[in-house]
Amino acid sequence: MNLFAEIRTLVTDSLTALVAEGVLPSGLDFAQVAVEPPRDPAHGDMATNAAMVLAKPAGMQPRAIAEALAAKLAADPRVTAAEVAGPGFLNLRLAASVWQGLVKAALTQGTQFGKSNAGAGRKVNVEFVSANPTGPMHVGHVRGAVVGDALARLLAFAGWDVTREYYINDGGAQVDVLARSAYERYREANGLEPEIREGLYPGDYLIPVGEALKARFGDSLLDKGEEVWLADIREIASEMMMEEIRGDLAALGVRMDVYSSEKALYGTGQIEAAIDALRGMGLIYEGVLEPPKGKTLEDWEPRVQTLFRSTAHGDDVDRPVMKSDGSWTYFAPDIAYHYNKVQRGFDELIDIFGADHGGYVKRMKAAVSALSGGRVPLDIKLVQLVKLFKNGEPFKMSKRAGTFVTLRDVVEQAGADVTRFMMLTRKNDVTLDFDFAKVLEQSKDNPVFYVQYANARINSVLRKAREAGIACGDADLANADLAILNHPAEIEMAKKLAEWPRLVEIAAKGNEPHRVAFYLYELASEFHSLWNKGNDDTSLRFIQDGNAATSAAKIALARATGVVISAGLGILGVTPVEEMR
Repeated sequence: MNLFAEIRTLVTDSLTALVAEGVLPSGLDFAQVAVEPPRDPAHGDMATNAAMVLAKPAGMQPRAIAEALAAKLAADPRVTAAEVAGPGFLNLRLAASVWQGLVKAALTQGTQFGKSNAGAGRKVNVEFVSANPTGPMHVGHVRGAVVGDALARLLAFAGWDVTREYYINDGGAQVDVLARSAYERYREANGLEPEIREGLYPGDYLIPVGEALKARFGDSLLDKGEEVWLADIREIASEMMMEEIRGDLAALGVRMDVYSSEKALYGTGQIEAAIDALRGMGLIYEGVLEPPKGKTLEDWEPRVQTLFRSTAHGDDVDRPVMKSDGSWTYFAPDIAYHYNKVQRGFDELIDIFGADHGGYVKRMKAAVSALSGGRVPLDIKLVQLVKLFKNGEPFKMSKRAGTFVTLRDVVEQAGADVTRFMMLTRKNDVTLDFDFAKVLEQSKDNPVFYVQYANARINSVLRKAREAGIACGDADLANADLAILNHPAEIEMAKKLAEWPRLVEIAAKGNEPHRVAFYLYELASEFHSLWNKGNDDTSLRFIQDGNAATSAAKIALARATGVVISAGLGILGVTPVEEMR
């Protein structure tokens, strides 16, 4: 039940009636007509821009349209007042029964409340994490994993057919570095001193890899050149790292539907096919790029390369796909990989990248635009850094990882639920401070505690009600006399619940899962405020001694709030807490 969508339908039906009556001219497009909360709640419950957006095409003054529309809307029993403001803004006030009905809808629909068909079953691929298989996941990957997984959950909740995908970057030089690093740990497992030269991976996490290599090869690879062992060790080490990464993701509550390998693109004709497709469109040519910005002619050596005319699809400059020596650039397999996703029939693509991939956005969008004929949009979300603190002091590096704090470090200290929620308390493109002490605080300043505390309070109300013999099943509460919920504080609580279905659609269409975390904090604040008002005004307490009917109505409001909190936490991948200890 999206109340805002229902009232928008009322507005457009009223406009259609005005056209039929000759008040408005025919042929008007209502697509830009919106119904949303007013900027100032004192102005009403909802506002519509209908008169403002239709004035010019209708050739009328906006106030004249607003007054005619107001008369139509005021005739609907759901609308208690339709007030024209300023040059033609139209503010609406809704009957208390509308908000009371919203509580009933939440209880009746349960986990379906707020679900949407905005996605209309469109197939969307969400690629996220995609960490190099060279070591355990670090804290930066935590944020990307949480944002990607929460976005996938949100899109599924809003009606998209979602595929979660991990692109294994196992085709580049970094995997050779992994193999050489693992070889040193293999030497160590055989009783020799490892030579962890500059440029190799120093972390202790490769010690088990060295031991596994010893178990498999004994000492047969010692003192052999890397032409003998590099390929085998690269494959073994990268697979062991991927097993560790899968375990890291599982610890965070993240699952993938598909794992795709960069290495699998080489030697299979897939890169060639993607580049040939672009060549067939006249978008591949041999040329010399202009010097990069900031370079002088003295340190710039022009050379002929194979280039993708990405500027034809919105990029700033054309991009190399093949070097002058005939080898592929890093961009070429990425083009092939995205071409593969287009060929798999996805209607939309979303990539979650680290902040250091900002330069890749325009070129990747250009490639997908070209290869899909503009049919498949690609949205790239850049995830900014996470700064770790403990009691206000920077958190120390992980010895096991060598140079960074691992995902396991974070999850083991804070817990998966706290970690997930806190990673969504800022928009993805804003740096996030994560203080291990503060995220475990039991205070209003800790969003995850504040939301979970609201849910625990709701469950405590339900437990006490059952002890008092009040039927608390959702069906029982939905059939309570909800007209009893007429106090302004209770109506405000219901109004906040009414925002949930609209919020889901807005967040999903913008690929912004952080909006769910923000909303849950606001909802919890509204609930705690209502709870605290009951300390002073006993008529607002959820359980009214000796009055089962009134209690049932008030408990229904609390339970409806719990339904929405549980749904929102589910999208964030957080388990609702039923009792705070």
